[in-house]
Amino acid sequence: MKELLNKIVSQALDAVSQCADSKSLADVRVRFLGKNGEMTAVMKGMGKLSPEERPQMGKLVNEAREKIENALAEKDKKIKKAELCAKLSAEAVDVTLPSKPTRELGSVHPLTRIKNEIIDIFKGFGFSVAEGPEIETDYFNFQLMNVPKDHPARDMQDTFYIDENILLRTHTSPMQARIMTTQKPPIRVVVPGKVYRSDDDASHSPIFNQIEGLAVDKKITLGDLQGVLTAFAEKIFSKDTKTRFRPSYFPFTEPSVEMDVTCSICGGKGCRVCKDTGWVEILGAGVVNPHVLDMCGLDSNEYSGFAFGFGVERIAMLKYGVPNIKMFYENDVRFLKQFNKEA
Repeated sequence: MKELLNKIVSQALDAVSQCADSKSLADVRVRFLGKNGEMTAVMKGMGKLSPEERPQMGKLVNEAREKIENALAEKDKKIKKAELCAKLSAEAVDVTLPSKPTRELGSVHPLTRIKNEIIDIFKGFGFSVAEGPEIETDYFNFQLMNVPKDHPARDMQDTFYIDENILLRTHTSPMQARIMTTQKPPIRVVVPGKVYRSDDDASHSPIFNQIEGLAVDKKITLGDLQGVLTAFAEKIFSKDTKTRFRPSYFPFTEPSVEMDVTCSICGGKGCRVCKDTGWVEILGAGVVNPHVLDMCGLDSNEYSGFAFGFGVERIAMLKYGVPNIKMFYENDVRFLKQFNKEA
């Protein structure tokens, strides 16, 4: 039986050495150590031995079985390592190859970026932020702004009417009236939002973004307005920006002014954008008309205020040197990509 064990161990070791994969190794394990394997057959035959021979033969059987199990375990490690290396080699990625195109990340739209920057500036000046309805009544949009139904100033704004008394707001100024009729001074607020006018060319759009500002308190003067707007221009453009105020007319302010800034493109030297004047008009403003204060329930003998309004697109065009307002709405990725690096 000892010779038989030596023969079985020799055959098992030889079979293990020839295994090339896990399946063939499993077959060898079953052949020699399985329920019907050769080592099991030897152990079953030990019952025919005398009591004196059994201990010695049992020791030899255990040693033979241990040799086969050790050989199987060692071969299993080698096969698994080889299989892993083969798998890694097959799944290897050449990091020197160009990567596959990935979906590009979006960014904040330039108009939204400018609007947020403007709001942050005025919040720094102590202004709060309010929003109002885009579908407005004639009463708030015009009448409380000192523009009655037969007033010629209505011709200054091409209005989209829904019916005789309902319209798409032509400016964010109605919020001035809504705020003054519901709040008591002191008031300092800016109102961002979309406005609508029947106007369409390179510098005008039927829909555009406007920001209105209002301050009402005791003893507010035109000088306060000038100081706030000059500080705003220096922050939104540059510290070197100069401003000038020209007389104008708006029915809801008296006196009324328009503010010019030195052209950000040429620095005030004169170019095509500023029509060689060195100046660009950016907003209208003025001291709140006393009649507007009275109509909104505020005593014009006690309170005064200033108001201003400008288009966000206008500021963005000047700051970024954009020649046509429609470029902001065409969704041309090549155009929008230029603003990704903007903070």
